[in-house]
Parts: sequence; C-alpha cells; structure tokens
Amino acid sequence: MKRACDITWANEYMPDYVGFVFAGQRRRITDEQAVFLRSRLDARIQAVGVFVDASQERIAALVQNGVIQLVQLHGHEDETYIKKLRRRIAVPIIQAFSVASRRDAERAQQSAADYILLDHGAGGTGSSFNWSVLRGLQRDYFLAGGLSPENSAQALRLRPYALDVSSGIESEGVKDREKIKQFMAQVRQTVHQEE
Repeated sequence: MKRACDITWANEYMPDYVGFVFAGQRRRITDEQAVFLRSRLDARIQAVGVFVDASQERIAALVQNGVIQLVQLHGHEDETYIKKLRRRIAVPIIQAFSVASRRDAERAQQSAADYILLDHGAGGTGSSFNWSVLRGLQRDYFLAGGLSPENSAQALRLRPYALDVSSGIESEGVKDREKIKQFMAQVRQTVHQEE
C-alpha cells in the first residue's frame, strides 16, 4: 500500500493485513509515509512491515510507534538475527523463503520465525511456483507469488494461513480497486464454501 486511495480501498474490503514495503524501489515507502497511511487504516487491519536486511533499530521503532503490527523479512536474515529481533519486539515475525523445490519448503519449516512466507524467487515477481511441493507442510505459512482473483480459490485449497497478494491486485503498477474487490470476494466465497 502506497497511496491514500489504497488505504481507502483496504478499509472498504477489510483484508486481515496490508503491507508497507520498506525495501526495493517499485513499492517502497518512507517511514513518514507509513505513519500517514497507518493513521488512515482501519484499526482492525494489521499492517505488515516488509524489510530486506534492515537494521533492527529501524524495525523496532516502527513497531514501538504502532506503525506496523507484524514484521516480514525478505533478506538474508538468519536465525541469530530473528532471535535478537524477537527480544526487541513483541509482534509476530514472518520470514520469507524462495521455493523452487520440496527441499526449499522443508528448509523453511525450520525457521525460528512465527510464520514463514513461501514465494517465487526473491519475491515481488508476480509469478507462482509449483505449489505441489507444499504438500505435507507442518506449520502455518503465508502463500505468495502470482496470486490473483483467478487462482485464489485454488491457492486456498492448500490451506495456507494467509494469502499474500500484490501485483495480482494491481494495474499498471498500482493497486486497482476492482481487482481488490474481486480478490476479496473470491477469497471470502471460497472460505465460506469450505466452512
């Protein structure tokens, strides 16, 4: 989420989480932008801060100031980094993994993070991976990579803890209200049918 209208649409369709990206170029926002966006976000929606090899001081400040309620790590953060960060913050930590094989999925299961996020490549590619390698996974995970309104029902059959979508709800590089609406409607319909 980068723009005020993105937040308006999130408040309208009420996902469980929204992401504030503090890395890369295309979706990156400043700490000040995140403060502004969080102030307009419905309090029932949790903001996830997405980081790549960030300083723990910066992450802790954003958590302590109430800007983010979860931390998602997409860099080279190791078990030591995660354990040290956990001592500084009292919010869930999500560690992202690139998944190309069953071995990658098994390696992700060993993470000390509260949740794992399974993605294609370095993340943000808009491409999915072979989801069959996730069969038998024994912990909660966020599924990312190539998700869209068209394949969200299929993704939910894998029973992930959550779906992490970005480019699948964008048009020309920015969030698209209609695609957000379609994605949330498809997810809710699928979940309702399986209850």
